[in-house]
Amino acid sequence: MKALKFTLSGETAFFKKPDVNTYLYFTYGNIHKVAILGLVGAAIGLAGYNFQEGKEFPQFYSELNNLNIAIAPKNERGYIPKRVQVFNNSVGYASQEQGGNLIVKEQWLEKPKWDIYILIDNNPNMDKITHSFLENSFQYMPYLGKNDHYANITEAVLVDIKETTSFEKVNSLFIREHFEFKKEEKKIFDSGFQHEDMWKYEERLPIALEGNQNQYITVPFIFTNMKVKPKESCKVFAESEKILFFF
Repeated sequence: MKALKFTLSGETAFFKKPDVNTYLYFTYGNIHKVAILGLVGAAIGLAGYNFQEGKEFPQFYSELNNLNIAIAPKNERGYIPKRVQVFNNSVGYASQEQGGNLIVKEQWLEKPKWDIYILIDNNPNMDKITHSFLENSFQYMPYLGKNDHYANITEAVLVDIKETTSFEKVNSLFIREHFEFKKEEKKIFDSGFQHEDMWKYEERLPIALEGNQNQYITVPFIFTNMKVKPKESCKVFAESEKILFFF
């Protein structure tokens, strides 16, 4: 099988969480599927939330939600540094406070980077998607969650992948409920044994939109170097030496 692979990065990113503390807006710690669908939709000219016009879902989601994607973080251990940015909104109607000045704080990701994979399947937009990314030709400017954060899209290629059940580690984000961790045997008496520091990044990330108010449906995702095995049938593919979970 084939997959479209590209590297996605930026100076900053902001994937807004729905929870707000006063005027502090939080970001998810990694890009998620809905944000990637929005980026791909922008690349081929599909309409977003602003043009939904009473429909159940925005056009990009209606036409692309069945794409199978894999997200492989390239920041060390999947952790992306965050920094709070402060803005003054002095538009007169922005705040009821004296002077009409609203102070807004946003939590930004700094220098995020991922390898993104899209499974080549029978989605009717697939030819447009592959052409757009391989030719670096986009209908609308792609960005990372918000139009203040421009996206760099590089190294777009088609790669060969094959479905596999023979693996111990997954090199991408995966949904927690589909896997279980293997118990490691400690080989402390083996003179050739080299200890590897184990690490795990875990976060609830959006996987879909619900139909009433387009709120995010979230599930726990994990990125780790620990050994795992699938609990049930799921889409796991090998690309060269990488093992990727598609969802």
